[in-house]
Amino acid sequence: MHRVLVVDDDRVLQDSVRQALEFHHFYVDVADNGKQALSAVQKEHYDLVVMDVNMPEMDGITALTEIKKHDPSIIVLILTAFSNVGDAVKVVKEGAYNYLEKPISSENLVALIKRALKARSLVETSVFSAPSLSLGKTDDKFVGESDVMKKVFNVISKLSQVKTPVLIRGESGTGKELVAKAIHYNGSRKDEKFVTINLAAIPDNLIESELFGHEKGAFTGASERKIGKFQYADGGTIFLDEIGDVSPSMQVKLLRVLQENCFTPVGANRDIKTDVRIIAASHKPFEEMIKVGTFREDLFYRLNVLPVYLPALRDRVADIPFLVDYYVKYFNNVHHLEIKGATDEALEQLKKHSWPGNIRELRNVIEHSFIIESSDYITLHALPETVKRGKSAKVEVSLDDEDEDESAQIDFGSIKDSVLDEGKEHQNDGGFKFNFDDLGPADSAAMDFQIAKELFEKEFIIHALKINKGKINQTALKANIPKKTLLRKIEKYEINPKSYY
Repeated sequence: MHRVLVVDDDRVLQDSVRQALEFHHFYVDVADNGKQALSAVQKEHYDLVVMDVNMPEMDGITALTEIKKHDPSIIVLILTAFSNVGDAVKVVKEGAYNYLEKPISSENLVALIKRALKARSLVETSVFSAPSLSLGKTDDKFVGESDVMKKVFNVISKLSQVKTPVLIRGESGTGKELVAKAIHYNGSRKDEKFVTINLAAIPDNLIESELFGHEKGAFTGASERKIGKFQYADGGTIFLDEIGDVSPSMQVKLLRVLQENCFTPVGANRDIKTDVRIIAASHKPFEEMIKVGTFREDLFYRLNVLPVYLPALRDRVADIPFLVDYYVKYFNNVHHLEIKGATDEALEQLKKHSWPGNIRELRNVIEHSFIIESSDYITLHALPETVKRGKSAKVEVSLDDEDEDESAQIDFGSIKDSVLDEGKEHQNDGGFKFNFDDLGPADSAAMDFQIAKELFEKEFIIHALKINKGKINQTALKANIPKKTLLRKIEKYEINPKSYY
């Protein structure tokens, strides 16, 4: 049951609002002024505060500011007389979700409160939901205890109150689209359109038409005039997923929209003004792309004003029990089952997994377990083999010696001039050395070529990562190992690059 605090010095109105909310099953407390309201939220947790502007001792605007300082997640709705609409605009800028003019319709108040709570749930569930997840009936509990996710929530809260472009960064499956929705539905554009377009899924020759539209006859197949996503989303938000995949020429056009708020449809000789907030996302390493000239530096800095970094699941292991609990409830509802949770042994194994697919992968693992499990709890037996072995749940490529691509072999000539030479700065002995004499004649690796080769590979990769401070792209470049091969070897030998930052 949601807890609501009603703050108004008019006892008749206060009682009327209280009764309306209690009728719709809200738990309601009351306060007579801003000072009492601030004291109440410091003692109890409230999901939402309904508050008047003009009150004795402490007015609503001052109370709003102090409440938001205490707990930014509390939703505040402001009540105002018609003559104080200017104040209402001000309080929205100060962090209020919205305002209602007096006299109040109970239907409008309840509808606005439900919409506000639904919008907040997008922020709260961004910790456990993948971009493609349908939220369904969500628990309003604040899920995610890790410090890194609390920082994410704080950034989302700040970005919801401004109109600046946003860049969301993180690996696939971390929930970038849901964060974009959370920012949109908690901001001033929440009643306008939210339009998603995955740039990586559209052929290069069609992206411009999809974004900006085209005139009839602009190109072969353009049998009629079509408006683009920017025109369709006017007044709202457009979410450009995988922006790192667009061509340099398209980057120029996107930069123009950001700078001038206008665009030109394909085949047209007129500009169209647009009022669209741009939220972009990608898993690409922009800093490296800028260095090699595949992504424009000016576009990056226009988007990267206050970036949102979504952590990988392996970097917030403390959240896994909460995530598992959420998905157990979710799939109980979907499959009409009554699984009570996961055993301690299963949870420990889930914590050990590397989660390359992040939240999306965890969701699939729990659903897999629901299908397999026959008891009241998810056991170790029900987990996929890839998780039980502690291996990646991605499709693994198994390469025998005879089949391995020549490009995956180590070029020792290049290594001598890169990794081995750089090692001199870090080692007194002049660089990387691997001595089989240390193994001893009785060791099976001393006379087994395959085992010895793997020992060397592992030690070499660890050495290269140490020198390059755990940076994958730099290690692949300096050690002359294809990045795909390097990632596969890191996974095979269970090496954690972050250990060498």
